[in-house]
Amino acid sequence: MGLIKAAISSVTSSLSDTWKDYFVCESLPAGVLMVKGVKKGAGLFDKGDVITNGSGIVVADGQCAIVVDDGVVVEVANEPGNYTFDTSKSPSIFDGGLQGLKDTFAEIAERFTYGGVTNKSQYVYYINTKEITGNMFGTTSPIPFKVRDPKMNLELDVSLKCNGEYSFAVTNPILFYKNVAGNISTNYTKDALANQMRTEMLTALQPAVANLSNLGVNSYSDIPFHTMELVDTLNESLSNKWSDLRGISIVSLGINSITPSQADLERLQNMQEAYTMKDQQMAAGAMAAAQAQAMRDAANNANGAVAGFAGVNMAAGATNVAAMYQNNQSGDNSGGYCPECGKPVPAGAKFCPSCGKALQ
Repeated sequence: MGLIKAAISSVTSSLSDTWKDYFVCESLPAGVLMVKGVKKGAGLFDKGDVITNGSGIVVADGQCAIVVDDGVVVEVANEPGNYTFDTSKSPSIFDGGLQGLKDTFAEIAERFTYGGVTNKSQYVYYINTKEITGNMFGTTSPIPFKVRDPKMNLELDVSLKCNGEYSFAVTNPILFYKNVAGNISTNYTKDALANQMRTEMLTALQPAVANLSNLGVNSYSDIPFHTMELVDTLNESLSNKWSDLRGISIVSLGINSITPSQADLERLQNMQEAYTMKDQQMAAGAMAAAQAQAMRDAANNANGAVAGFAGVNMAAGATNVAAMYQNNQSGDNSGGYCPECGKPVPAGAKFCPSCGKALQ
């Protein structure tokens, strides 16, 4: 038996009249992955579960029609058009470029040619090959990620949580029929597979995110810009269970938010602040801001803490801030102030005359 491509245009009433039976599938909703084809018009003698020689099969965009004979896929049509079922022809396949479909079809051991007479069951199934969107995910446990900052010479393991959504598509309808949907009576929806796929995808997400660090992604905030790398890694990781077993592949993945734990975020912020303070200008600015805030807080204290605050060597603190600015600006210790004690230093001095700090 085989399929002969009858026409490229959609089926017309005159064309359907020339067929013994014909099968048409309406537009498949996004959540429906496979439906069983229904005869739209039967010949004078309906043969029940047998497809009459000369019957028509209509395939629309985003669909793949397969003919199943006693549980074995014997015909495949993934290219849009009208096909005539001819029992005198050899088994045929119109793959439309679907991934690995010809190889899978070639592995089917049995081929049948009945000459129009058989006592076995024959059905047409339509499989949705469009991108199936809106599949939400969210991590229930943290994902480890290594943060690197070459400027700070920092390497820190953090725990991330993220959520988003992904899309997938049936890329090998034969495997999908054989190993997932099977001999359904009406339709097969993504809900029947959603929980299992979500669990497996989240399991694969952890090493996929870790692999981004190996690819040179140094910050967790940059991960959303590398979703295609994530998709490639996920498909590779899931190939045994999804592509090779079920004929399904991830098409795209979007991340709505990705955040470290509060403890990791505080650690990162503290390290970044400490690194910033290596610059004396920045350190002096931070010290001046802290002193100014302390003075404001003391001034607002109803118990008269201003006098107490003024007695805790506030003037010396202000001198130290000035010394930090002066030292950063002079650079070569040509005069200015000692960075250790804040006292004046003569130009060209190698040691502070007050505290003995080495200046050059």
